[in-house]
Amino acid sequence: MEERIVKPKNQRVKRFLEDRAPKLIENTKKAVFIRGGNTSDVISQALKDFYLLKKPDAVLFRKKNILRPFEDVASIEFFSDRNDTSLFMFGSHNKKRPHNLVISRLFDHHVLDMVELGINSFKAIHDFTTSKCVLGSKPCFVFSGDAFETDQDYIRLKNLFIDFFRGPDVTKVRLAGLDHVMSFSAVDGKIYLRTYQIQLKKSGSRTPRVELEEMGPSLDLVMRRTKLASPELIKQACRQPKATKPKTVKNVSYDTFGTKLGRVHMKRQNLAKLGTFKAKGLKRTHKEKDDSRTFKKSKVEVE
Repeated sequence: MEERIVKPKNQRVKRFLEDRAPKLIENTKKAVFIRGGNTSDVISQALKDFYLLKKPDAVLFRKKNILRPFEDVASIEFFSDRNDTSLFMFGSHNKKRPHNLVISRLFDHHVLDMVELGINSFKAIHDFTTSKCVLGSKPCFVFSGDAFETDQDYIRLKNLFIDFFRGPDVTKVRLAGLDHVMSFSAVDGKIYLRTYQIQLKKSGSRTPRVELEEMGPSLDLVMRRTKLASPELIKQACRQPKATKPKTVKNVSYDTFGTKLGRVHMKRQNLAKLGTFKAKGLKRTHKEKDDSRTFKKSKVEVE
């Protein structure tokens, strides 16, 4: 089925279509936050808190939407295509699955991975008196627990959390710009999510002393259901175009300290034509030159 080609009618539509078009280096991943048909105060506040951490690359739906992500993904893919988002968080509440949170990511506007989590305990951001993080700042991630290294579901969940909250790609980070930490601990089948503010204080030296103070949100999660992509689909989603890969430079290497080392290839040098400094004391005298000529003549006559 061929896609319909939309021709821009004005400059505003042209800029919109160019922003949606495929690029070598894609835009920062955006997330859409959706409330289900029946939600609790815990779920509503959790979605708002995660929306604050994800801003400005986030869209929050105010109205309720009756969805069942694990049964039908068509609505999720529609909202993703409509809002140009590749990350998705859905919250619902019912008797069978109370305080239910679904986190998902999409590739080419099709569901790639989906994990369902249950909230056992929750403390919102406004329950803490600590100052909050700056809008659009990048977090530091801390994952503790053997499950994040051995269990395949937890390994994929770890990758999903990083993909969801990591923010834009940057080449340099200012030290003062690292203002919060997201900590994930897997213990006895539960996931403890804690968010801390980074405080840089005087230490008497050039390196500041770092202290952490909890700023929220704080959640105790349990994994319920998963719908993960196959390794082949993950490999296809992570494929990078050749144009973005750095070109290899021959005969250039770096040592342990980052010093650039290069190997230069030169042609073989003719030492007979090498210009050197000739001292007067090493020059031949007129008598030596005459003797050399006489010797050459006598050698020719003998032959």
